[in-house]
Amino acid sequence: MPNSEPLKPFLLAFPGPLRDRLVRAVLDGVKVSTTGLLAEYEAEKEELPPVGERSALIDSEGREIAVLEVTEVRVLRLGDIDLPHVIDEGEGHASVAEWRADHERFWHGAEMREALGDPGFTVDDDTLVVAERFRVVELPAPVAGAAER
Repeated sequence: MPNSEPLKPFLLAFPGPLRDRLVRAVLDGVKVSTTGLLAEYEAEKEELPPVGERSALIDSEGREIAVLEVTEVRVLRLGDIDLPHVIDEGEGHASVAEWRADHERFWHGAEMREALGDPGFTVDDDTLVVAERFRVVELPAPVAGAAER
């Protein structure tokens, strides 16, 4: 009997163009990792996901797009993120510095600072981040009559 318990949502960024781009990268198979702030988990009183946990990848419209399975979770200093992790994020960054600049813009943005409840939040090399790897284990069946994108 299949598990009827709903899957926890897997949310990349905030709804909008960035989330849409990240979801597409997951579906295209180029994004197999992501990085979040440990402070965000703490602010939301959320446990780190255990390896093997399955969750529903959510798009900007709130739809479940795919089922993902966590394959690795590491807590490390932002300054310890390496190029292989950056490449596996699938966002096209050619260097850790480029990746970090983009992530700092996101983490220092008004939406993230509001989510953390800290209008002055900033990151530095010692900020703890959650580096998470995942794989797609299930895609939804195509909708009859749906046009190709």
